[in-house]
Amino acid sequence: MASVNKAILVGNLGKDPELRYTPSGQAVTKFSMATTDRWTDKEGGKKEKTEWHNIVMWGRLAEISSQYLKKGSSVYVEGRIQTRSWDDKDGNKRYTTEIVGSQLQILDRRSEGGTTAVAPSAPAEEIAPANSLESVSGNNNQDDLPF
Repeated sequence: MASVNKAILVGNLGKDPELRYTPSGQAVTKFSMATTDRWTDKEGGKKEKTEWHNIVMWGRLAEISSQYLKKGSSVYVEGRIQTRSWDDKDGNKRYTTEIVGSQLQILDRRSEGGTTAVAPSAPAEEIAPANSLESVSGNNNQDDLPF
């Protein structure tokens, strides 16, 4: 049976991206992203709930996100959900769930010199051939993560 692991998020960065390089030289960027759900309750009151997501970008997408994104940037991120585990310094098993981004589109409109320009977008197809997931998502060896 076939399966699908795909996440699509539109939201805002909670902090500036952190660009690092693995010992093998692969670029990797990590940042948090908030998505907010808004609704009206039965009494007519406005409600909202914010969810925070950990995003990881590899390769050229990591470099682009580091160069063009900052805290508060509005972005579209598409990728796969991944859960990693490790043992902390006390020997406890720890887990984290993150989105490994394969596509990124910057949604911010920036005003420079009185004109409005759209920041560049970086879909995965422009970064690497469609059949080369390794070059889009980078080295998937979790021991190589610099975080």
